[in-house]
Amino acid sequence: DIRAWIADWNDNPRPFVWTKTADEIFERLTGYLNRIKDSGH
Repeated sequence: DIRAWIADWNDNPRPFVWTKTADEIFERLTGYLNRIKDSGH
């Protein structure tokens, strides 16, 4: 299945479209890191 997906992607490449801004991603990541005990962040 993975090889078929890769072959299809290579035959019909499409640009990746981000659905969130960098700030939204970092905000979400910060929330996760704050919940992880002893993450060092």
